[in-house]
Amino acid sequence: MAREIETKCIHLEKEEGGTDHYGAISYPIYQTATYAHMGVGRSTGYDYSRLQNPTRERLEKIVAALENGVDALALSSGMAAITLMMELFVPGDHLIVDSDLYGGSIRLFDNVSVKNGITFSVIDCCKDNVEDHINQNTRAIFLETPTNPMMNVADIRVLSETARKYNLLLIVDNTFLSPYFQNPLDLGADIVVHSGTKYLGGHNDTLAGFLVTNRGDMSEKFRFLIKTTGAGLSPFDSWLILRGIKTLGIRMQKAQENAMEIANWLKKQKAVKRVIYPGLPEHPGYGTMKSQSRGFGAMLTFQLESREYALAVLEKVRMIRFAESLGGAETLITYPITQTHADVPEEIREKNGITDTTLRLSAGIENAKDLLEELDNVFHEIEGEKGGGKKS
Repeated sequence: MAREIETKCIHLEKEEGGTDHYGAISYPIYQTATYAHMGVGRSTGYDYSRLQNPTRERLEKIVAALENGVDALALSSGMAAITLMMELFVPGDHLIVDSDLYGGSIRLFDNVSVKNGITFSVIDCCKDNVEDHINQNTRAIFLETPTNPMMNVADIRVLSETARKYNLLLIVDNTFLSPYFQNPLDLGADIVVHSGTKYLGGHNDTLAGFLVTNRGDMSEKFRFLIKTTGAGLSPFDSWLILRGIKTLGIRMQKAQENAMEIANWLKKQKAVKRVIYPGLPEHPGYGTMKSQSRGFGAMLTFQLESREYALAVLEKVRMIRFAESLGGAETLITYPITQTHADVPEEIREKNGITDTTLRLSAGIENAKDLLEELDNVFHEIEGEKGGGKKS
């Protein structure tokens, strides 16, 4: 009988019942660069930590189990994972990528991948007909769902059918939902990407990235590439992510509950012109999310009446922190136009709806009452100042 995902966050079924590592409940940190051998051709199974390390291997097995993949690779950051993934392609290859991606992904594609001879078609994978953009040299489709920061939802099953029809790879960045809420491999994707810095780590205290696949040939290619390029995650950082994953389930549930309450509160505010959260029934991707995911996540985006109002919110929040990143225990608010998407060309930002009034919020696991009270105080203070006075 298959284990439920909360249990898989903590236990590797194949290793249950043993007392290896002196019975340590917390998996040990093997802080070593190299390993001694008993003799020529006689190895412990580990040779050099760039190739593999026991702590990193444990983490990779956990993440592979969570995504129902055959292999997972832990890398030094989410961008390190995407950079290694791009080594699958050669000059002359063409990729179809979604227009609403994390700014770091766009920066990599525009400034490194293009220089290396790879071309891209940038489209809306949620609305555009992907087949219209497939060429003889097209090799893959790359997307996020929900997207960052506009929370667009793509139908992974439909895109996987298109990818199979034309023998393309389907690559899905699953950072926003984590394996707890969504498993793209089960829906037909070939490769899943994660910034482990976010929900998998969950504490805003380390960087990590993952590539997960359910294909043996992809696993072999990735293992060769990680050995060759050397971007594997360190033992201590691997342990931090292992520790974070243990509470993934309860963190995701609480953060999602908070996001829903915040989204509904924001909808009632006069200064808020738009709330974008897939868990709201009016979101155009609501039905797709219900069909392919187990939840809606804890990310939401909202747009205010003016740039001045958005900047005032960022200046006045206190418990909610004005900071980049997402997915930690703390609620964070971000200004995409100057932070996560500063390097995205202005015309793409405008087309996607990212303006100087747009804020992105990552709901944490604080008490929702306290979060709403802070937002209420901030909005009242701004309204008071607009009216010529301060909130009493």
